[in-house]
Amino acid sequence: MNSMTQRPNRRMALSLLLVATAFTAAAPVMAQTYPVKPIRLVVPFPPGGGTDLIARTVAQKMSDTLNWTIIIDNRPGAGGNLGVDAVAKAAPDGYTLVMGQTSNLAINPTLYSKLPYEPLKDFAPVVLVSSAPIVMAVRVQSPFKTFADVMAASKQKPKSVTLGYSGNGTVAHLASEMAQGIAGIDLQHIPYKGAAQAMTDLVGGQIDIYASSVPTLLGQIRNQKLRALVVTSAKRSEQLPDTPTLAEAGLKGFDAVTWFGILAPAGTPEAIVKTLNTEINKVLRLPDVAAKLKAEGGETLGGSPEQFSALLKSELPRWSKIVKASGAQID
Repeated sequence: MNSMTQRPNRRMALSLLLVATAFTAAAPVMAQTYPVKPIRLVVPFPPGGGTDLIARTVAQKMSDTLNWTIIIDNRPGAGGNLGVDAVAKAAPDGYTLVMGQTSNLAINPTLYSKLPYEPLKDFAPVVLVSSAPIVMAVRVQSPFKTFADVMAASKQKPKSVTLGYSGNGTVAHLASEMAQGIAGIDLQHIPYKGAAQAMTDLVGGQIDIYASSVPTLLGQIRNQKLRALVVTSAKRSEQLPDTPTLAEAGLKGFDAVTWFGILAPAGTPEAIVKTLNTEINKVLRLPDVAAKLKAEGGETLGGSPEQFSALLKSELPRWSKIVKASGAQID
């Protein structure tokens, strides 16, 4: 090979090396410059519910400490599927995230005959944020003082006791189905589109019981507008220490909680996922954020994307069995 042939080959090799070096250097630079515009955090439920409260707590603190602009976008509908699907189909650039939770990520894949997204394929888990048990509450004037009262009334007259919750297939719905199955009672179920209308109906006496996450109902319980009957976790809630668990109420071994976590669309650059994970974990470790989540009834979690992914992989088959056992199905 002569020198005339070697020079172009050397130039080409050098050019390819420079291009490769540029791409290698781009990842940390991208993470360092992210974000350069507002981040949209989709909450797939109406304002005022537990998912919304947790999302706003984290988003506000991130905005305050990092000077990032994080916009909460409430997109309710179809048990959370509409908002979650919007993020699954969004550009994987780190500027559209979702506050997902047990119902739309672990329950809905079995509950719905057709789901427009696949939790394990369409998302990049970023970080687990919080978890909370379900609490069953009644208005303070209710004749039901304990869950035993509910069981007695329902056994005497099936479907005479009405139970509301926010949407078919939610943790509150399935936990209630599990509870009545174990207790051998038959409640009249009334699904709502969100917590706001249900709370109005509960306080007004249109329904007897409402089941939702502790963060959703804790304020009304503390304001003595509602009375908590039971929680669905294996141990008592720190925020409701006087409220027994369903296991204590006679449903041995009962344990069902809802968890909340932030996800990005699949294909989001690893550097951006890592940046988000690092910054959200920092926020979750701040004493005032942990205290606020705790005050709202949640337990602070955090951790790595891999830990969130592992939880999701384990929760999908667990809730699939529960959904099938309940017979619930949405077309």
